[in-house]
Amino acid sequence: MLTATPLYAGLITLLFLWLSFRVVGSRRSQKISVGDGGDALVMQRMRAQANCAEYAPLGIILLALAELQGMPVWLVHVFGLMLLAGRVVHAYGFSVTPQVFKARVWGMYLTIAMLAFMALANIFHALF
Repeated sequence: MLTATPLYAGLITLLFLWLSFRVVGSRRSQKISVGDGGDALVMQRMRAQANCAEYAPLGIILLALAELQGMPVWLVHVFGLMLLAGRVVHAYGFSVTPQVFKARVWGMYLTIAMLAFMALANIFHALF
């Protein structure tokens, strides 16, 4: 039974929705129906949302699989916090103007580290 993963899935989904609402708001204010319409702010907000959509689902899936395989719940929380913090820090760095490049980099470090550790943990558990 999953007890920790749903917390991070829910929080990351709220982050994704916030990023989505920012895209919708920018499109509405610029009267852009599809795409970015050549507007730099709309493009920036779309990429922040898309980046979350590209990385978060895989992290949540890996987290859930590890928890289902019996990873101690405290470790699930450690890796869940890594993913959540990585996505929040990256979204912040990407979404503000001017962008905060160090936040983007640290957000990706946390996200990539979480994905790598979780991938290896799942592979190790499956083989042994």
